[in-house]
Order: sequence, then structure tokens, then C-alpha cells
Amino acid sequence: MEHLDVLIVGAGISGIGAGRYLKTELPAKSFAILEARGASGGTWDLFRYPGIRSDSDLHTFGYEFKPWRDEESIADAPRILAYLRETIAENGLEEHIRYHHKVTGASWSSEQARWTVTLADGKRLTCDWIFSAGGYYRYDEGYTPDFPGMSDFGGELVHPQHWPDDLDHAGKRILVIGSGATAVTLVPAMATTAAHVTMLQRTPTYILPVPKKDRIANALKKHLGPERGYAWTRRKNIAQQKLIWSFAQRFPRSARRVIRWVNTKQLPAGYPVDEHFNPPYDPWDQRLCAVPDGDLFRAIRHGSASIVTDRIARFTATGVLLESGRTLEADIIVTATGLNVQAFGGVPVTVDGRPVHLPDTVAYKGMMLSGVPNLAFAIGYTNSSWTLKIGLLCEHFCRLLKHMDLHGYDECRPEVSDPSMPTRPFLDFGAGYIKRAVGDLPRQGDRMPWLTSMNYQSDVKLLRADDVTDPELHFSRVPAKEPA
Repeated sequence: MEHLDVLIVGAGISGIGAGRYLKTELPAKSFAILEARGASGGTWDLFRYPGIRSDSDLHTFGYEFKPWRDEESIADAPRILAYLRETIAENGLEEHIRYHHKVTGASWSSEQARWTVTLADGKRLTCDWIFSAGGYYRYDEGYTPDFPGMSDFGGELVHPQHWPDDLDHAGKRILVIGSGATAVTLVPAMATTAAHVTMLQRTPTYILPVPKKDRIANALKKHLGPERGYAWTRRKNIAQQKLIWSFAQRFPRSARRVIRWVNTKQLPAGYPVDEHFNPPYDPWDQRLCAVPDGDLFRAIRHGSASIVTDRIARFTATGVLLESGRTLEADIIVTATGLNVQAFGGVPVTVDGRPVHLPDTVAYKGMMLSGVPNLAFAIGYTNSSWTLKIGLLCEHFCRLLKHMDLHGYDECRPEVSDPSMPTRPFLDFGAGYIKRAVGDLPRQGDRMPWLTSMNYQSDVKLLRADDVTDPELHFSRVPAKEPA
């Protein structure tokens, strides 16, 4: 049976980053990146709906070690995918990626101090460490509520996660159900050729226009060069993200007023802003949606798109009937209703024959689980660019492996020393896709290192500056461990 030092699960943005850090920091380590699909890139290869793009700037969403050279800082999926595949090529990672390798189980043996990983085709591998980089949602199934009468609809019904290559929406009436990042991306992209696009939302979302091109970033790159310009832009944008989030948390009423003022300036005179752009929660209780160069607002001004705030009573043969009694006719209905959250790719994990029940575990430094040895995972920020945290986690992971090698340790296991420590959900985030799954996720504690930080500056200290050792992290050697 083949044995590797590290198995990385997932060849998306997190797995590619983990592979690069391993290869750079620990070149003697053997590793493979197992990818269930037939292509790298994760989200940026999976989703194919019109207009798909990032809603974070690529100077912070990109890797710290690889400058983003494009003039547009809010980029579409093809550009992001090209960036990721450049990273693979530049770091010689392609030889480490194994496509069509779906992990279906992972079993830890304390006696051997190693994992046995089972694949969908029945093959097995062993490894010393697993780095789970499979993202946070199911790739095979998006979330669609069970709306009454869905089977009655005579047009085309599409979920953005499974966009048909041959779907022609030109000249069609489009109804997009949802108000999140996917919906606000789809509406202006489809409005350029559709007869009309209606975004139907149950509740409004905070939406802000952002420039597609960062003029300061482009000036810095021009005068300082791509490397230094990128580094300074990254610092600027990290500080900017923190400032906006902190302001919203400290002064939610003021933040709400500022966002409303911006929305009013972007919309036609007399537009019912409070009906369609006034969420019932405070800013950053859920993620804000960014629209590059205000494209959604522009589509509304031009009359090619509109927003309806109401609830669906039922689908009909030609569209939907709303609870208000109004009907919306459509040729194509897009259910941009969210994701199905799934931790660790849904892979069942056992430790010495005992199944690991995630809600019974507590996340250690936001990257390991209590009672589970030699397993790290990658979860990014919900209030900032996802990849900012991934880079710090990968650095810390490599430092941890170096520490174990230096001292001859085989096993590293976080354990909660205070069983009375209060716990709360792993992600304190109000989005619907998190609320639906929070009971199936690990927990977090009320103190470090059991808190799941969403603060980059705190994580720089915790994951980059502080020692990898901790009283809650237990190391051991296995004298009888068989050679690989």
C-alpha cells in the first residue's frame, strides 16, 4: 500500500496553496493532492454561470506569494482559474495532483500513528497527515427549497451550480430567485441580452458598488513593480477590509445609513430603496455583496432588470405566484438559493475505530479538531477574503510539521483540558446556508486556542508569530511504528 507523508484533499484554491507551501517549506516531504473531479481550480472550475466572479479583491483573495498582475482587482472566474493554474505550473504541482480520486473514508490508527484513506474505487493509501482542503459545500448538489408546484413550471429551471452549457437566455424573461452573491452577479450579466431579468428576494441584502479596477493598486504596481506593488496593495486592502468591518460592528446604525445613501445615489429617483435594499439585520451580520462598477444598479437604472421583494406561494406553468397575489411570468427560472454546506467533503472519519461526530469536537486554532490526531483543515474568513486565512493556516501547518520532525514526534492531538468550557457554533454567521448546517459542524470554545478567529491581525499573531506548541496540543512518539 502506498504511503505518503501528507495527503491534501482537494485541488481548489486552498489545496493548491497547501501544496505550494509544503513543497517550498518541506521539500523532503512526500505528498499528493487528491481531487475528486477531473480538473483543478475547485469553485472556479465548477461554476459556469454567466458573469461568475470574485466578490473579494484579488490582491487579498490571491496568494501572498504570487502577485495578482491583472488590472482588474474584481476578476471573473476564467482569470482566477488561469491564476490558479499558473500557480500549479510555476510550483511543479501538477505531478502531485491525482484527478478522479474521491476520498470516501479516513481511519486513524494510534498504534501505527497513521491514516488509512479509502478512495471511491476501493483503493487505499496511508499517510501521516491529512490536510482537508475540500471547501465547505457539496459540489454535487446545490440547495433548492422545495417550492410548491415546481413540477408545474413549463419553462427551464436551473440551479447556478449546474449551469447547462447550451442554455440560451437571449431575449428571454428571466426570474432569479435569491439575493446573495450569486444572484447579484447573475442579474446584470444576463440582463445584457435577456428581454428582462427579475431578482425575486425574500429579504433584502446589503449591496455596495466597488470599482472593478483599483487605481491605487495599479499605480503602485507601475511605480514599485509587480512584487512590491502587490505587497503594498495587499496591506492597504487588508487594513481597508478591517476598517469597514470594524465600523459596521461598532456603529451598525451609521453603517446602515451610509449604505442606504450609496444605494440611493446609484438608483433612479424615487426608487423604493427601503423596500428592496433595507435588510432586517445589521451590516456584516451576513456577508455584504459587492457589485463591480455598480453593474446591478446600472441594469436597474436602464430598465433591463428589476427587484421584487416578496415570498413565493407556488410555482405555476408560466412562472410563480407570490403571497401578495402578484404573478411573475418567466421563460427561465434560476434558483440562486444557496449551497449545501458540507464539512470535510462529507468524508466519514474514525479514530481507533470510533466514528468522529463533528458536533462533539471543538476546533483548535480554527484548523484542527479536539481528539482527532494529525488532521488539519482549511476554512477561510467569512468577513474578509477567504484566502487570507488559508495562507496563515498553511504556514502554521508547515511549522507544526517541522517541529514534529525536529523532536521525533509521530502524533499531534488537540485536547480540551477544561471539559466545562462553554462552546458555541463554529461559525457565528447569519447566512441561511450556515444556519441550515450549523448543527452538523464542529463547535468553538470561548477562549484561545479554541476560538475560531475571523480577524486577520489576531491570526497573524496566533498562526505566524506565536509558537506552534500549546498546553492543549499533545505530542507523542510511537516506538513500534512500522516504517513506511
